[in-house]
Amino acid sequence: MDSGTAHGAQFEEAIRVTPLGHNRYSAFLQKSFCIGTVPHGGYTSAVLYRLALVHFATAHPNLYKGEPATPISMHLTFLRRTAEGPAKLRVHDMKLGKRTSSLHVELLQPKDQAQSGTEIDEREMEVKVAGYITVSPASSEVGVSAKTNWELHPKPVSGSRSDGGVDFDRLSKTGRDEAWARQDPPFAQFRKATTQVELYGIDPALKKRKNGIVDQWARLKPEGQLTRWSNEAVVFLTDMFPMALDGFDTMADGRESGSATGGAGPTAKYWFPTVSLSIDFKKRLPPAGEEWLYSRVVTKEVRDGRTDLDVTILDAKGEIVALSTQIGLVVSASRNIGKRARL
Repeated sequence: MDSGTAHGAQFEEAIRVTPLGHNRYSAFLQKSFCIGTVPHGGYTSAVLYRLALVHFATAHPNLYKGEPATPISMHLTFLRRTAEGPAKLRVHDMKLGKRTSSLHVELLQPKDQAQSGTEIDEREMEVKVAGYITVSPASSEVGVSAKTNWELHPKPVSGSRSDGGVDFDRLSKTGRDEAWARQDPPFAQFRKATTQVELYGIDPALKKRKNGIVDQWARLKPEGQLTRWSNEAVVFLTDMFPMALDGFDTMADGRESGSATGGAGPTAKYWFPTVSLSIDFKKRLPPAGEEWLYSRVVTKEVRDGRTDLDVTILDAKGEIVALSTQIGLVVSASRNIGKRARL
């Protein structure tokens, strides 16, 4: 689809959705976007974002006079863990309106994950992810707009530019700009999905990180090819913050923040499955996409193995692209790679 050209062929293939008829669609969840054996929650959500686009283009092509109906909000619940391989997608039209329309979406896979690579009747599948997506065409989004003088607090650490911003040319060429430095995601062999992005954060050796706050600049790099952020890829980014998860590893193990994690090794002690994810899309990206996007990830408390996460995504001009909130769990990584157990 045209809206996906910015993110390149590899990401396009990873989120491909194919119509099957009667509000049914198919997708194939890719191994390279997994955490252990389970597809990454943000990646799975990006597939469902694409589902909304394909559904309106296929089932309701004239509802908005041919104009694409793009999501303005998503509310998803991850009921059961997904698996690499084929998935069936199901859509229920809950409301078809002049300005907004709402869909109930479901992602289904076999109950027995050993059958995930085989053709199986829908009646023998179970719903893995379900939720609501609200869409609107851009031309219908009219009304009051107002600045609230909101700004990030505390402010991000400055870069080398005279206005305090980050020098992206320097960052991309040398891997560093003042306190900002290239970050290698911990346990990349286990968290394969984290290798699909290029992340820059505050050098932990400088001790400038704030408790509960992680700042990062990111570029999309599917299968090692630098591309640009698209609207679908933004969904992926709302759930992509390995440095924040490393902070949970640190707290759970009683290590000092910024200490060595063995990130190059294959084994992680913890898995952080997403339980629920809500996204408010404030701005559609241009067709050519954006090279750099900034994320602030805030965690207020980790209690009884459950986390809260607020994510704010900005573009290079400082404009809000998306806001997300999510609930996640902190569980043993063995539950990800072993025999399926209910969470």
